Amino acid sequence: MSSTYQAIARQIEVRSLRLLGAFHPRPEDAVPPGPDGPCQTLILIGNVGDAMWRAFAACRPVGDNPLDQWSRSEIGALARTLGGRPLLPSDGPPWRPFQRWARRGGAYHPSPIGILIHPDYGLWHAFRGALAFSRKIRLPARDRRPSPCESCPDKPCLGGCPVDAFATGVYDVPACTGWLAGDKDGATGPNCLARGCAARRACPVGRDHVYRPSQARHHMAAFLNAHK
Repeated sequence: MSSTYQAIARQIEVRSLRLLGAFHPRPEDAVPPGPDGPCQTLILIGNVGDAMWRAFAACRPVGDNPLDQWSRSEIGALARTLGGRPLLPSDGPPWRPFQRWARRGGAYHPSPIGILIHPDYGLWHAFRGALAFSRKIRLPARDRRPSPCESCPDKPCLGGCPVDAFATGVYDVPACTGWLAGDKDGATGPNCLARGCAARRACPVGRDHVYRPSQARHHMAAFLNAHK
């Protein structure tokens, strides 16, 4: 079993996922202890772009939440290989504070539409889980680059939503889901349900990582179903 950061990153990438950040937890980070004691290193795992989607689509599980099932299986396998303890966003309640962990572990910042943004990946990433290690793993220096939103004067994401769901600074979920439920504009309109959130697609950062339409449809349909 290798305990190096680089070896862990390679093992994660073999499964079409990405190491998205890491840190040595403090008590206030609320990383749950394991049978071997407190977590000494937390490795964040997720997807960037569509690499994960291709792997998921090739062996899609049957069930109500196939992507959660796939993530649990893949991160569980990584835990067994690497000697860590798997933590998933779907575990709970209490729900794991993945957004807070992301900001501790890398250059992730709140965007004007609420989703965390990264200087390279833009808005096209997601956290699928984490591995908690009872040993302290040597980590590279934390990426402290500022938010790309700070140097984006036009904020096209705010004008990209067809129902101005972000206009007040608080995400208007009913307006968003109401639009999605009746989104029939096709290729000439925003078509958020089929192509993904129009506000998210308006962001110029990380364009090389934009989700393919099948991936976007899955996420948007799951979001709409969860808010019925």
